[in-house]
This record gives sequence, structure tokens and C-alpha cells, in this order.
Amino acid sequence: MLKAIIREPLKLKVIETEKPEAGKGEALIALKNIGVCGSDLHVYHGVHPCTYYPITTGHEISGVVEKLGEGVTGLKIGQPVTVMPQLFCGKCLPCRSGMYNICNELKVHGFQTEGVAAEWFAFPADMVMPLPDGLSFEEGAMMEPLAVACHAIGRFGDVKGRKVAVLGAGTIGNLVAQAALGMGAGTVLISDVSDFRLRIAEECGIPFRTNSTREPFAEAYAAAFGPDGADVMFECAGAQQTLDDMLACARKGSAVVIVAMYGKRPEVEMSHIQEHELTVIGTLMYRREDFVSAIGLLGGNKVQLARLITHRFPFRDYEQAYKKAAASKDDAMKVMIGV
Repeated sequence: MLKAIIREPLKLKVIETEKPEAGKGEALIALKNIGVCGSDLHVYHGVHPCTYYPITTGHEISGVVEKLGEGVTGLKIGQPVTVMPQLFCGKCLPCRSGMYNICNELKVHGFQTEGVAAEWFAFPADMVMPLPDGLSFEEGAMMEPLAVACHAIGRFGDVKGRKVAVLGAGTIGNLVAQAALGMGAGTVLISDVSDFRLRIAEECGIPFRTNSTREPFAEAYAAAFGPDGADVMFECAGAQQTLDDMLACARKGSAVVIVAMYGKRPEVEMSHIQEHELTVIGTLMYRREDFVSAIGLLGGNKVQLARLITHRFPFRDYEQAYKKAAASKDDAMKVMIGV
């Protein structure tokens, strides 16, 4: 079978290797689509803080169940599925508290352990998630980033009727904004430096948008939310400027959620956080209930996924897909790899 491997930064090859078998408690998945994530690009460029080389990336996937290992129940041969790409110990305090997404020994496929960038992959069956009826395989590969968005919102709480600002209109920022609207948020503003990403946001029904290279974020923020500001702000860009804009505008006593990964350690004015009594919330990945929330949004037609897919590549062109996603910020959103 074909498998993509990054031997060292900027050196990705597609190789031939043996097809895996479904072991005890595993499901063998024949992959259909793999989404390119920004964190995959961090690995490719050698700036991800929590990985090693050589490594196979890939964690946003869709496929069908081909075989079931001993003891597996609840899945069917031929069933369309995606996966929760987490390995956790089940013994530490976070795991015992139900917060296995921040397990003390957490490993994520494609970063601290083998990723799913192959034609077949044997996956623990209890981490395999059936896809909703009627969803395309390309959309199925986007269930994982939608679950990221649902978890990020859940870390704040109920957004029904609340005022929400999202900084960064890439895939995750777009999905945070769409999910917030789908969950009943009152006003949603999204910002970015790319007119292309903001056009997609508009097509996805996000009502307030601003390009911070032409309009100061503070002005757009005031126009959208008035003097009382937003109830919560989501930082989805991972840039120093967006972090600065968010903290400068956050109203006293409000919450800010850090969704993005930072390739470079940012500077933060801690006295500002202290004096404004800001609640700073971290968010990492998702739990099973976030996939359930994502499925609910899709079942209610409250989120658009297909519009975010802008480019498609065959598996043998895996590295070209990464290069396109990294180099084309003004015409590429979600790059999808077909298997």
C-alpha cells in the first residue's frame, strides 16, 4: 500500500509498505479522503513543538470499515467512518475526570505517534466514529476540525444569544464562527487579513466580517458589538497581531479562548489580563460529545463544509498538496487528498 512519510522537515515521500491487519479491538479502515491541517504544515516545516522525525502525518480522515478485529462490536463492514486520532492512558487524573483530550500521556496520530496518511490504517475501534447519512467522504474528513470548533465553543459554554468575535477566518476560525451561529449566537464577527477567506466566510453566512489590513480591528469590533463589546472572543489565527487585537478589545470581565497553535511563542501583556479580569481559556482537540455536537449541527444543516474545500490532490501528490496549502493563503482553504 502507499504511505506518506516525512523523514525530516521539508522532505516528504510517498512509499510502498505492507498493508496492516485489524488486530484485536481494531477496525481496518480503507481511507477515502485526508484533509491537510495547519498543524500538519507545522510538522512539514519543522516548527511543530510536539513531534519527532521520521513521522507520518494525517489525522483528518474519512474512510470505510473494511475488516473488524476480534471483539469489535458496534461497527459494520462497509460503514463510512472518521476517527478520533487520540491515544490516552485512561489512568491519569484528566482521564479519570473524563478529560482524556488532555491526558498526561496524550499522543496524537500524526504528531507524537504514527499518522493516518496511508491507503489503509488499523485503528482502535472505540475511537472510530460513524459518519452521518448523506455526508460525502470529503465532508466526512472535515468532521474532525468541526469537532475542534465545537469543543472550543463548549470550553466557553452556551453561546445562545451571546456576542462572539472570531479572529482568523481559516478553516478552524470559519467553523468556530459557523458553529457559534448554529448554536444560536446573537452576533458573530470574523476577522482576517485575506479577502479570499472572508469571501468564503460570507458565503457560509457569517454576517460581520472585517479585513484588519484595511480597517482597524477595534473599529470593526465597536461597529459590530457597540460599547459593551463581545461576550467571548476566539483567537484562531495564531499570530501576535491577532492576539494583541483580541486582548486590546476584550471588554472587562469577558472571556478569550485560545484555539490556534503558535509556531513562535507570543508576547502577552499579563497586567492587562489582570486589570481587566479576563478569563483566558485554553482548548485542545475534542471529546466524543464534540463529535456528537458536530453531527447535530450537520443534521440541522447549520454548517457548510463543502464550500471550504478549494483544492484536491491524488495521494501520490501528497507533498504538492502540502506545498499548495502552505504557499497559497489567498486561494486555498481546505486542501483535500484523495486516496
